Amino acid sequence: MSAAVMMQVIEISTPGGPEVLRSAQRPRPLPRADEILIEVHAAGVNRPDLAQRAGAYPPPPGASDLPGLEVAGRIAALGSAVQGWRVGDALCALCNGGGYAEYVAVAAGQCLPLPPGLSMAEAAALPETFFTVWSNVFMRGRLAPGEVLLVHGGASGIGTTAIQLAYALGAEVYATAGNAQKCAACERLGARRCFNYRDDDFVAGLLAATGDRGADVILDMVGGDYLPRNLAALAVDGRLLQIATQRGREAPLDLALMMRKRLTLTGSTLRPQSAAAKAAIASALRAQAWPLLHDGRVRPVLHRVLPFAQAADAHRLLEQGEHIGKIILALHPHATESTSP
Repeated sequence: MSAAVMMQVIEISTPGGPEVLRSAQRPRPLPRADEILIEVHAAGVNRPDLAQRAGAYPPPPGASDLPGLEVAGRIAALGSAVQGWRVGDALCALCNGGGYAEYVAVAAGQCLPLPPGLSMAEAAALPETFFTVWSNVFMRGRLAPGEVLLVHGGASGIGTTAIQLAYALGAEVYATAGNAQKCAACERLGARRCFNYRDDDFVAGLLAATGDRGADVILDMVGGDYLPRNLAALAVDGRLLQIATQRGREAPLDLALMMRKRLTLTGSTLRPQSAAAKAAIASALRAQAWPLLHDGRVRPVLHRVLPFAQAADAHRLLEQGEHIGKIILALHPHATESTSP
């Protein structure tokens, strides 16, 4: 039996702060029949990584215990059942875990081709945000051209993606963010107005801006005391999409208001969904969102690219909450250079 080929990874030594992330050696994974083995050039850093590091977000059964939910790189090997891809192809992928590594095996249905003109670092910023935004705002929330979307956390990776996609597809977009710099960035990306939630009443501001109509769709990662305010800000037949609960999992719900306005309250988390569900989202993205990347109408927003060895610093930077767009780990010396597929 041949010895395992080893690779460099960043692992969680024990639940805790950023300092528990450490460099280690692990055997390089072998792709299953339906998987693609990716040589990782860049990996995205996301809040679920922080939660997993803290011990609050365990990986689903069968997933790697390494953090990392999105990568970009080149195909190193193909599983026996994979079709439509070749070794050496450039791609990005949504991982179930294991992205903080030199190699990761990912279900082929969760992989998408590298959009032309993007660097590996930019492509690594796409999967987690695009899968989340598309499946919630457009599949679950059914946002249509001409409708009003309110995006909370507009300067985050999710927020910058949601603003751009909705604007490009004809929606009227509003956002919230925590300072003037972030609000200005949201407005440059397509938000008609961004409300500074530290100073502005976003409910009053949104109703005034829309002639008391409110939002048809709200994308919320805050939760907690935002729930009653979101209900007040929704239009009749509005849809609230909950994707995180940064300010708490529980809040009072005015059922009479919900019934009177015929509101839909829904939400989702991405990681626990089945491979088939993720493949369906990827298919929709390739058909409807990837053309927007091809023609430049939508582009990932990067806050900072850090070397792979500085994963702990990347986590600290994300926790500080001052970023606009995504934080990326680079594993390849040319990760920030434009790459041809």
